[in-house]
Amino acid sequence: MNSYSFIAGIEDVGTRIDKWLISKEIDITRNSLQKLIDDGGVTVNGSPVGKSYKLRNGDSVLIDIPEPKELDVEAQDIPIDIVYEDDELLVVNKPKGMVVHPAPGNPDKTLVNALLFHCEGRLSSINGVIRPGIVHRIDKNTSGLLVVAKTDNAHNFLAQQISEHSFTREYRAVVCGRFGEQSGTVDAPIGRDKRDRKKMCVCMQNSKNAVTHFEVIEQYDKYAYMKFILETGRTHQIRVHCAYIGHPVLGDDVYGKPFKGLEGQCLHAKKLGFIHPQTKEYMEFESELPDYFTGVLNKIR
Repeated sequence: MNSYSFIAGIEDVGTRIDKWLISKEIDITRNSLQKLIDDGGVTVNGSPVGKSYKLRNGDSVLIDIPEPKELDVEAQDIPIDIVYEDDELLVVNKPKGMVVHPAPGNPDKTLVNALLFHCEGRLSSINGVIRPGIVHRIDKNTSGLLVVAKTDNAHNFLAQQISEHSFTREYRAVVCGRFGEQSGTVDAPIGRDKRDRKKMCVCMQNSKNAVTHFEVIEQYDKYAYMKFILETGRTHQIRVHCAYIGHPVLGDDVYGKPFKGLEGQCLHAKKLGFIHPQTKEYMEFESELPDYFTGVLNKIR
């Protein structure tokens, strides 16, 4: 177990403890830190506190980070499309239909199983034993680019960029309906759907801010070929926001309706950009539209 101790000063008074601790040089992501606080892993003057606790002058803060559990996910020799790789990270072009990490109903044959084999287990441990190396995710039936961290340092550096909205994520999608405007922004908070815990929805309570920028690339009679840029990265964000404004992603059988001949939503993570954790240089990657996507475009044009 790794332990860190800090003393709050006058300049820290009134600051939320979770925001204060994430600014320290600790190998932990914001989400992991908040879970650790919820589990009692952070104490102030010897007593556990909640993540909204506001610091007082002289507070003695102790954080205990448990050692990563031994990984019990199987490495599997599954082909993956690696766009870029070095000692710190790799960028992968995930195919439609591949699950990113093991979960109930998908215990193996995931991207994580493939990464464990390819990287010989050398992946960051910050996101636990089920999601080693996974800094951000894309849905099973969404194709495209995502970055994977090999080291904890790279993971923290990339996660910080995501939290600061300096991480470039550009998507392409085919959505239903005609747009009255060429471009715009959806700024609507997203949270868990109370009626169906497997779904997300736009709601005001127990939600997080979510911002999606959109642009119409091509408009057809009943559909539109779109570009989306994520400012935030909430679960199912583009799919939820599209359904919210009355333009569900084509083929989305959760927030819209199925489309004949298409397995799940027509959504592709086309562009990814970030500052490299070691070189501190900006890197940007772009992938071609996959065959299923171009097939849909040819069908509706």
